[in-house]
Amino acid sequence: MGLYLADYEARARRAVKAFWSSRDLARQKQVAAGRSDQGERSAVTSGKNMDGFISLMEDITRGNGLKSATMHLQRRALTLPGYFRPTKLWDMLILDGTTLIAALEFKSQVGPSFGNNCNNRAEEAIGTAHDFWTAYRERAFGDIPRPFLGWLVVVEDAEESRSPVKDNSPHFPVFPEFRNASYLDRYHLLCRKLMHEQLYTAATSLSTPRQAIKGGKFSCPSDMTSLDSFVTTFAGHIAAAAARK
Repeated sequence: MGLYLADYEARARRAVKAFWSSRDLARQKQVAAGRSDQGERSAVTSGKNMDGFISLMEDITRGNGLKSATMHLQRRALTLPGYFRPTKLWDMLILDGTTLIAALEFKSQVGPSFGNNCNNRAEEAIGTAHDFWTAYRERAFGDIPRPFLGWLVVVEDAEESRSPVKDNSPHFPVFPEFRNASYLDRYHLLCRKLMHEQLYTAATSLSTPRQAIKGGKFSCPSDMTSLDSFVTTFAGHIAAAAARK
């Protein structure tokens, strides 16, 4: 029997539409209330922007055999112990009984401040994964099979994110792949390297324009870091966990 993938392409388009709709609605509500946050932050305070992707992961988990798994989405139940810090708050945790099956992060980046935010996202993703796997090595989660670690980011497809970016490195040259790479390119490179270094089981960057509020359009730069790869790898991990039962 094949893997259950929950019609993920259509679901992803709906998730992208919901992403932009949620941001727009949150902004409108804050403006109407006269307490609009500075810049784009007013669009993310509702905390619902990535719910469509979380729902997709829930259905894939149920559909691939872990019907009894508990999917933690509430803040009070999303904390795992770390190694370099006491705890880390995740976006989604999946446990089967007391066994940790998966920990996932769902992030987004919308302009205009792509520069600093892109670096911050990279530092956060790298540090989180290194902390997690060191804690795993020290059996912070018990003596369990290697969990699935996932990182998914939605990035606005805009002129600022598509334009080549120059870097100033006066002492040593940057790696060739970063030269004149756009921020969309950098997110793709980040995901690829996170997987090459086995920091994440799967990582993907989805680019989408603001006009996708109507059609849910998105794109992925390569097969390795595509949503297809993310979803099938996740489904396979879940099926394997179910088979072990």
